Amino acid sequence: MESSERSQIIIERLRQAERVTVAELATATGCSEMTIRRDLDQLAEEGVLRRVRGGAVSFLRGQSAPFSLRERDSVEVKRRLAAEVESLIADGESVILDSGSTTREVARRLAERRVTAIPLDMHAANALANAAEVDLLLPGGRAKPGELSFVGHLTETSLRALRVDTTVLGVCGLSAERGLTAHDLEEVPIKNAAADAAQRVIAVCHGAKFARTGLGFVCPVTSLDVVVTDGSAPTDMLGELEAAGVEVRVV
Repeated sequence: MESSERSQIIIERLRQAERVTVAELATATGCSEMTIRRDLDQLAEEGVLRRVRGGAVSFLRGQSAPFSLRERDSVEVKRRLAAEVESLIADGESVILDSGSTTREVARRLAERRVTAIPLDMHAANALANAAEVDLLLPGGRAKPGELSFVGHLTETSLRALRVDTTVLGVCGLSAERGLTAHDLEEVPIKNAAADAAQRVIAVCHGAKFARTGLGFVCPVTSLDVVVTDGSAPTDMLGELEAAGVEVRVV
């Protein structure tokens, strides 16, 4: 089992129990306790958890994992999702790209396209920085350490001044009942402004996001035009989205 897979198992266990032991993680992953200790030490350095005797406790209650960890998770799935999102965008469109590891993959796909792109974090901005055909606009504001997402009054005001063809939103949690949610409250008004600025809103997410709910409410699913997800998404929840008038694309 690769390090990224073990890390995701550890994080999911911490979300469920908030405290885990080295022994139970070794059993769950089929790896040695020495390997698990190294994984826990690495995750502690990344701010995911705090090491305690015999295990660890979570720092992630109500929060997402750090970008440095998320970017290594489910890379092939994110690439498939990004390819599907790109197929929905025509040359000449103006596109706001939300912050996040999946939307960075979308940015990488759009780097060869003739579009106007407004990325909401430095990761996507860097992916587009040398793209000859892309008209790159940056919204300004404060770049959060680690995440490098743009937040604050300057970012929101810039987005409120725009009218674009498409906004691509990342997702922390999604359901027909609770809508689209985010863990980071600072990002909620930015996502709201990005959605309000667009004629069409595309939400893109791994199927696991349907089992989660973030602290901050961004918008109801009726504000979304398209949801792009993968085959691990619960079919009953996808049916609820379609019943609410949202186009669902599974890749």
